[in-house]
Amino acid sequence: MTVKTMHTAEVKDLLEKVAGFNTEGGNERMKTIVHRVMHDVFQLIEDLDITPDEFWQAVYYINELGQNGEAALLAPGLGMDKYLDIRLDAEDEQAGLNGGTPRTIEGPLYVAGAPKSEAFARMDDGTDEAAETMILTGQVTDDQGQPLANAVVDIWHADTKGAYSYFDQSQSEYNLRRRIVTDENGRYTARSIIPSGYGCPPEGSTQQLLNLLGRHGNRPAHIHFFISKPGFKHLTTQINLAGDEYTYDDFAFATRDELVIDAVRVEDPTQAETYGLNGAFTRVEFNIELVSTDKPELQTRHERQRALEGEAA
Repeated sequence: MTVKTMHTAEVKDLLEKVAGFNTEGGNERMKTIVHRVMHDVFQLIEDLDITPDEFWQAVYYINELGQNGEAALLAPGLGMDKYLDIRLDAEDEQAGLNGGTPRTIEGPLYVAGAPKSEAFARMDDGTDEAAETMILTGQVTDDQGQPLANAVVDIWHADTKGAYSYFDQSQSEYNLRRRIVTDENGRYTARSIIPSGYGCPPEGSTQQLLNLLGRHGNRPAHIHFFISKPGFKHLTTQINLAGDEYTYDDFAFATRDELVIDAVRVEDPTQAETYGLNGAFTRVEFNIELVSTDKPELQTRHERQRALEGEAA
């Protein structure tokens, strides 16, 4: 179709009214955002000659996406979370606050209020007897390499089926979720199990769109982190375990080379005894470097809806 209408006074007037520019009150920033979004949607319809059938399919898809609760899953799958990180990295560089351990996406499955312990925590509840024992350990330092005591390392990951506690009601409360306060040498250690990666629900809205794009919806085995300490930038990051089929093909675009970590099998019984174990285990070491800042707004995680946030200490 060769019809072009975006330049017409009628469409321009419509967009002004849609965004509320012709009325008093409301939020000016929201008006500006809605005007831009709707302008771009109208322009998209014109440029790609979107049919009414295609338009309403998209509307009903959004309905279904909300009903499935998958909007926060689709966002990283479409690169939105990654793009926000790209912008934050650029802002840090411009402000002279770059460096340290790289950030990467949070994902939608954090739960606030995990049990807190000093230096060491056991994360799993012991019910998965077939799981491979993992010792996750490392040191938190500043950007000069000095150890940071009393930093909070908030860790969460999936079980061997790729499921997360709270969202998977079959798991015990806060299974595979802990907050560990670093010791005087900046060290933290967790005993847990090797997690599995996971895929989007095969019949869900996210995978439905990915299928149309010819893409898979799989994530590699990974472990999430929030790391915080007053006087330092809050860090949101995650590590991917090397050797997973999807380590460098993550549908959520979270992989960064510096965050791919080897999982090392340890057979030495002497080392096992160090961690109170009596058999072989897998050791994962992740050292973390924080960047100092005096800006309070950079020392806390950004606001978004998170399970139990505001309810748990």
